[in-house]
Amino acid sequence: MTASTAVVWSAVLLAGVGTYLLRASFLLLFERLGEVPPAVETALEMVPAAVLAALVVPAILAPDGAIALVGNDRLFAGVAATAVAWYTENIVATILVGLVGVVLLGLV
Repeated sequence: MTASTAVVWSAVLLAGVGTYLLRASFLLLFERLGEVPPAVETALEMVPAAVLAALVVPAILAPDGAIALVGNDRLFAGVAATAVAWYTENIVATILVGLVGVVLLGLV
């Protein structure tokens, strides 16, 4: 069963309005409070790392949909990139090491 075009566009519009209102509510809330509470600020600082981990870890550990620890080139490249990120805190070096690792291990 497929939805009609009107239903699909209504759902898209409703989702867009809901997203806008949710974001606007935070702006209005913090405008009233005067400043962001320290606990909320700390939590918000952790969001980018959490989102990145949620995107990257499944792509590394389960590239084909199932967890693969043996014969997984991405896992070795990910470990190398993680080590570079930890020690250098340089995003360009991290990306280059991960990319070169995947390419080199793919050639082997």
